[in-house]
This record gives sequence, C-alpha cells and structure tokens, in this order.
Amino acid sequence: MSLPAAFLAAVERLIPRARRFDDPLSTLAFGTDASFYRLIPQLVIRVESELEVVDLLKLAGNHQVPVTFRAAGTSLSGQAISDSVLLVLGENWNGREIRDQGKQIRLQPGVIGAQANAVLAPFQRKIGPDPASINACKIGGIVANNASGMCCGTAHNTYQTLAGMRLVLADGTVLDSEDPLSVTRFAASHAGLLEQLAELGRQTRANSALAARIRHKYRLKNTTGLSLNALVDFDQPLDILSHLMVGSEGTLGFISAVTYDTVPDHPHKASALLVFADVENCCRAVTVLKQQPVSAVELLDRRSLRSVQDKAGMPDWVKGLSASACALLIESRAASQSLLQEQLALIMASIAEFPLEKQVDFSADPAVYNLLWKIRKDTFPAVGAVRQTGTTVIIEDVTFPIEQLAEGVNRLLALFDKHHYDEAIIFGHALEGNLHFVFTQGFDDPLQVARYSAFMDDVTQLVAVEFGGSLKAEHGTGRNMAPFVELEWGADAYQLMWQLKRLLDPQGILNPDVVLSADPAIHLKNLKPLPAADEIIDKCIECGFCEPVCPSKGLTLSPRQRIVIWRDIQAKQRAGIDTTALERDYRYQGIDTCAATGLCAQRCPVGINTGDLVRKLRARDAHNQRSADWLANNFRRAMQGTRVLLHVANGARLLMGAPLLSRASATLSKASQGRVPQWTPAMPQPVHRLQLPATTGDQRPRVVYLAACVSRAMGPAASDAEQMPLLDKTRALLEKGGFQVVFPDHLDNLCCGQPFASKGYAVQAERKRQELIDALLKASRGGLDPIYCDTSPCTLRLLQDGLDPRLNLHDPVKFIREHLLERLEFQPQDKPVAVHVTCSTQHLGEAQGLIDIVRHCTSQVVIPEGIHCCGFAGDKGFTTPELNAHALRDLQSAVQYCEEGISTSRTCEIGLSQYGGIDYHGLVYLVDRVTRAKH
Repeated sequence: MSLPAAFLAAVERLIPRARRFDDPLSTLAFGTDASFYRLIPQLVIRVESELEVVDLLKLAGNHQVPVTFRAAGTSLSGQAISDSVLLVLGENWNGREIRDQGKQIRLQPGVIGAQANAVLAPFQRKIGPDPASINACKIGGIVANNASGMCCGTAHNTYQTLAGMRLVLADGTVLDSEDPLSVTRFAASHAGLLEQLAELGRQTRANSALAARIRHKYRLKNTTGLSLNALVDFDQPLDILSHLMVGSEGTLGFISAVTYDTVPDHPHKASALLVFADVENCCRAVTVLKQQPVSAVELLDRRSLRSVQDKAGMPDWVKGLSASACALLIESRAASQSLLQEQLALIMASIAEFPLEKQVDFSADPAVYNLLWKIRKDTFPAVGAVRQTGTTVIIEDVTFPIEQLAEGVNRLLALFDKHHYDEAIIFGHALEGNLHFVFTQGFDDPLQVARYSAFMDDVTQLVAVEFGGSLKAEHGTGRNMAPFVELEWGADAYQLMWQLKRLLDPQGILNPDVVLSADPAIHLKNLKPLPAADEIIDKCIECGFCEPVCPSKGLTLSPRQRIVIWRDIQAKQRAGIDTTALERDYRYQGIDTCAATGLCAQRCPVGINTGDLVRKLRARDAHNQRSADWLANNFRRAMQGTRVLLHVANGARLLMGAPLLSRASATLSKASQGRVPQWTPAMPQPVHRLQLPATTGDQRPRVVYLAACVSRAMGPAASDAEQMPLLDKTRALLEKGGFQVVFPDHLDNLCCGQPFASKGYAVQAERKRQELIDALLKASRGGLDPIYCDTSPCTLRLLQDGLDPRLNLHDPVKFIREHLLERLEFQPQDKPVAVHVTCSTQHLGEAQGLIDIVRHCTSQVVIPEGIHCCGFAGDKGFTTPELNAHALRDLQSAVQYCEEGISTSRTCEIGLSQYGGIDYHGLVYLVDRVTRAKH
C-alpha cells in the first residue's frame, strides 16, 4: 500500500531532500540488514535529531503509517527492515558523557559499542554487553535487542546494567528518566498509562505461576518476546517502562539515550583450550566452571573445529582430534597478575578429574591468546566461506538449561542429521547454556523453504517445549521467532505481551510483525535472495561489519550496499530486465565514489575486499588502452608534465590569490566532471629539479631509496611551515642514521603501477611494477641492501601482488622501527601531534608501529576517532573531492589542539591538511626534527 500523499507532503516540509531516499537504488540498499529477510522501504529518512523523530512519529500516527528504526543493521532476525518508512540514524547521535570516573556512561544510540569502550578504557571500565558485532553495532541496537556476548552472561546485559533512559513513545512524547522535570511532566500527561503499567505489574506478581515462570525464563539468557521480567523485578511504573524498552526491538518506542552502570575491564587475562573426548564430559566440566573465576567459556563441537582446521596458523593437532571431541575455550581476567595466577590455579584444579584429549595451557602470551580466540572467531565465517553460491548463512541462537546442555547439544546434532544440514556447526557461550548453530540455507526453491520450515518446527519444539529453554538468547526475536513466542512462553505470558504492545503502541505503527505477529508464517515470508553476482563478492553474507571503516558510507554506498546493488543488477539482467537506469546511478554511487582501499576486507568475516570488485568494474570500462600504453612508456614525460601543471597552479596562486583561485578551480573542476583537479591551499608546489647524488662508495651501510612518483613531483604546499621536499628530508634522515643512500637508475621513469591499477589498466600496471622490481634488484645488488620506499601505498602495491623474495622492502614505519631507532637519539617535543594511519599502513600491519614511533617523538599523540580512511584514494581527492571531504568531515574538531599531523602518504596528506586545518607531513619530518645521531 502506498504512503499517503498528505504524509509525504508533511515529511517533505520537515526533512531536507538530501536526507530523504525513495529512489530504487537507495531503498534497496537501505532495505538490507544482516538477516535473511528483505523488505524494500517506500521511504528512507536519515534522522539527525530527537525532535525530528518526535515530529515523524506524530505524523506517522496521524496517517497510520508504520515506522521502523535502524541503527547499524547488524541484527540477524529481521528486526530492522520495513516495507513502509525506515528511520535510519544519521551522524548526530554520537554523544557520550562519562560520569564518576567511568562508573557510568550516558550514550546516544548512534555510538558504536567499541567506541563506548574506547572512551572508557582509560578508567579500566567497559559497558556490560559485548556482542561479537561490537565493532560495528550501535548502542541503539544493543539496547533494543538486549544484546549480550561472550563475557556478558545474564548479569551484565543492558537490562541488568541500565541506570537511566531517554525515550520517545509512539505518540511522540519524550521521557527522560534522569530528568526530574521530564518525569513530572510525563506523570501528568500519561498518568493513565503509568497506572496501567503499575496494575499489570501488580497482576503479574500476584499470579504466582506466571511470576515463577518469568523468573525461571530469565534465569537463562533470553531475548524471546518482550522483557516481562520488568513486571516482576520492579514496582515503579517508570522503572517498568524503561526496562520494557530493553529488548523491545523498536516495537514500543525509540531510545534516544541510555545510561549504563559500567563494569570493570580487568587488564590481565589468559586463555586456555581444553579438548574433551566427548560432549558429555565437556558439558559436565561447564557446570563445574560455572562456579569458578572465569570470564568466558566457549564451547566448540568437533564440526566447529573441523571447519577451521585447515586455516593458516591453526595447530596441526586439530586435524587429529577424534570424531566425538568437544572443546572449551576458557578465559579468566583479573585486576593484577598475581590474582590472575591464583585464579588459573583454582580453575585447573576444579576440572583436574576430567580426562582431556588435548590441551593448550593457560597463556597470557598475545600470540597464543589471539590464536585460541581466532579458532573461535573463525568458525562462523568458515561456514560462510564454503557455502554454495545463492545460499545464505543462518546463525541460530538458543539456550538450554546448563544442567541439560550435553543432551541439548546431542539432540541438536541429531536434528542436523535428520534434516541433512551436514555442514552445520555448534559453538556458543557455554556458561549460560547459550548455543549458536550455523548452517547454510537456500530460499530460491520451495523444497528448500519447506526443509527450513520443518527444521525450525523441530528446533522450537525441542528447545522451548522439551527443555524449557530459550529460542533466542541474544540475537533478538525479530521476524524469525515471532510465530513461536507463544510456544515458548505459554498463552498467559503471550497475551500479556500483546497487552503491553497495545498499551504503548495502540495504533500498531512501530515495527509491525517484529517480536509479536499474528501471522504464523511470518518467518517464511520475504526471504532474502543472495544471487550470484561475481566470485569476488558471492560469499558476502551482508552483515555490515565492513561499514564503519568505509569512507563513502553516508555519502553514497557502503561496501555491503555496493554488493547488494550489484547482486540486484546481475539478477535483473539474467531475468531480462532493463538495468540501464540502475547502472547509471551505480556508476557514481557504487564505482566512482569507492576509495577501493580494501579496509572493508579487514572487518569482513569472510575477507571480501569490495574494492577488488570496483577495480574489476573499472577495468571493464577502461577503454583508453592506447593512452595508458603511452603513459606507461613515457612516464618520465608525465612526471615532467605534472611538475609543469603544479608550477602553473602555483603561478596562478601568486597572480590571483588563494581564495579566488580556489573558487575558480572548484567551478572548473565541477564543469569538467573532475577531469580538471580542484586547487586548494593544501595543493603541493612542484619539486623543481630532481637532483640525485652519485653513489660515493664509502663504507657506510647502503640503503636503496625508492622515492615514489608523488614524492618526486610534489613538494610542500606554499603555506606549509616545512618547505624541504620529502625526498630531500628523507635522504637527510637516512644519512643522519649512518646510511649511504642509493637511488635506482632511471628513477623518474619508474612507477609501482598503482595509478594504472586503480583505473582498471591491469596490464600496464603489472608492466610498470615489473620494471620497478628489476631496477630495485639491480640497485640493491640482488637484494643485498634494504630498500626504503617513502610512501606506504606504493610499498603495499609492491608487496601484495608478490614481491621477489630477494628484495627486502620497507615502508617508512618499518625502516625507522627496524633500522633507525637504535641509531638515533630522541629528544621528544611537548607539542601534540595528530597521527593518521593510512589504509596501506594498516594493511602492512604497521599501524601500532607508526603510533609507537610518534610516541618516541612526543608525549601527546592524538588519534582522531572514527577516521579510518581519508578518502583521498590516490587522486580521488582531486577528481571526486566530495569523497575526501566526507571522510574527513570530523577531522578538524578532533585535531584542533594540534599544530602538526603525521602520515606516510603524500597524497593523503594533501586532503588531511585541507580538512584538518593543520599541516600534515610525512613521518620523517617529525623524526628528523626531534633526533640527532648517536655517537
């Protein structure tokens, strides 16, 4: 049913056009979350204030328009999709307030969970919930789903650590439980609602059978249905209301702020992996460990271990485990090292009677610790990586009473066999009896849907009826379990949930068919297709873990959305549907504005680099082969031409003045659709002459200096306090460190190939890369001398496609760390320095190394939050400047107290200087300034 015209007209007056989306590309992109359901919203609105939410809910109520709220869209059960109006959190929901030395924190719903913990870290505190998606999911979703995690259990979830809440009801009324005036006003305006909540609480507590059932259900991890425990745990209606909102999945109201009582984040930790001969002994050990000082106990069945046994870094012994083996990954944390050792002794003594097939003793060594947790974390993506194209990965989430855990595991395994889910695995949070089971499922065949339906009927009967467990422990009810809420809870509790829904949302406009649904088959409808699109992305499960690090998210599309749209284009083409308009929009939204830096692959559970797809699509449209060949063959001339253009631009600055030139070039760049670069005050001056010294043949150790093409062409900006070109500064620093600097022959004609590769000219890129490798082999005397590359993207380009093993290549961070720190004496400065860790530095594994080197240079290191990629992306800062501007929109406020910024890529530094309002330089400038040679 179409949205009412009067509603749409009112929304147009309320929300700017830039934050309203109703075109086919945008609605499909936003209509996808991490679940295996899909609804396409008719209208998506990016909301930026509580007042907008209030006004929109009033409009929705007046016109009977259903509304759904979306934070990060990482939920798995279909909670955050709509075929009506989808309200998506914008950027202005990122507020946080630390109280009482971190013992409390007030957060707006747009704060990512990991960001909340980052600001609490100096106080050795954290929020209680610790979902696996904490690096991507937002507080709004964590609260609305009552998310928990590996260490959270039932004691530290949002419900148990809630200290206060600000919410908006369906009628648009705002209530802040921490504001006495707000409470007084609400008590006056909604006295009837509060009295009904209080009465429902009294009736529930007076019904001894129902109250006992509720208490029993919440002894377990449980997110099935609404939080009925609010009615037995509290007698004050405001407390009942705020706790009902926890886990309500946007069906009772909008959460605009939450205050947590935080929990200790102990700095000392150790983990062990114990492998038992069978499920029974493994689960018996869990009941013993429940009484011990453990922070996490993760169960992995033999199928889980088998799914990761062939991965790089996995111990060989995993392959040799028996068919019935079952493992526990145990972690303990403490405030001191001595207390930790005491705890570990207690833990091992408690389970000494259990025979073990294999064990990795408790270790605090990061290498061992991280390997053990990698085994656990790789299980889910391991199933996703081997699934058949066109199928999806489903991760279910149930709880058995811990005393029946072994029988529950074995019964689930039997159901896998019965329904032929041969690839299914089981792992989970054993201390709470909370098991996740992962399997692959196709929905493009009625027989497959019927198989899934039969399997879910069996699972729900097993868990909810036979064992009295929870059908959802932490992933939320959503659409997935809505038809089975009554089966788990019984008629009385189920009707009580409906009473609460009708009391708080009498028109039924908030997220209909989620948690509670009158449709018994809602879990089998609107199932999401995952059609084949390209082998690069076919393994994508659309979880959205990639989105926080994408520089174009919020400007155009995120990596998840790029994949969603490309899948749709391919499916439509196979069906004979014209995709001309969709592809035209995708050209800018999906291809032109992608930085293609590959940070998404670092966050992706199955390692997908969406940038690889974009480069492939660019190659498909790369029709200027002759020009690319000319450029590859005449690279020296191109370098000279670049210097000439920079010289002309600098002359224009002197003639016209910076403000006039900036405005004129912006107009010209826009008119040329990015073909003419936009001049800014951060634009480099040319490196006038490339004068390289002859090799002296002295006795100092040699280093081959590979100066990137940007370093050979681009000097500092005219306004920069540093006026020495990077090439000269680097050479001076290397010589200060006692090295003889050698340059490859014909340097000005050399290139790593990155400019060609990024435009889709793979042949020319590889040719230039091979030319450079040959020159480096010669200059380094067959690999005898180390090679220093002054730009991290070029270093990565040479390494990621397989470098000749004879060559010993370093980016600036690695060379300074390995060769210069010991040769230089540091005299740190007091001034704060901003650090930008480039995408390539992250890929090279040198992010911490860069930060550590800057800490040698200054006691005040500033790392701007939330800026993972600057979006300059080689030349995108010139041709698509809006990407660079969007990626760095919050930079200036983050670095306002700094006088200087440090990075390892000259082009990145152009954009960083422009949008940070301070000069950004290569790392060598800072190191040179604060060091002298050791005698």
